[in-house]
Amino acid sequence: MKIKKIIYWIVTLGVCGVFLYSANMYFTNYEMVQGFFKMLNHPSYLVYPLATLKVIGVIIILWRKSNWLTEWAYAGFFFNAILASVAHYNAGHDIGLSYFVIPLILTSYFLGKKVRPIKTSN
Repeated sequence: MKIKKIIYWIVTLGVCGVFLYSANMYFTNYEMVQGFFKMLNHPSYLVYPLATLKVIGVIIILWRKSNWLTEWAYAGFFFNAILASVAHYNAGHDIGLSYFVIPLILTSYFLGKKVRPIKTSN
């Protein structure tokens, strides 16, 4: 069980690091990210809300007090990574972090259920 816990924390911190890096880039390099969104035919008004949700998702995953919120945070990260990967692939871009974070999200999600189960009170 100790090795699973170590793997869980390494992978989870990796996922959180990728999404915090992405959110930081969205906040600090808005014009560049806006250009990427326009190039990928995505509405640029989503940049700040998406960055905010990434930060909130990281907090929820690390906090892990609500099963419902944790499930939604992982689902949001998973769909964000899948859709970003498809968008970059269709645009002909090189493989980026969005491709590599998908297995990390899945590993963190499934190991988290065993390593950090959420205790529900009746």
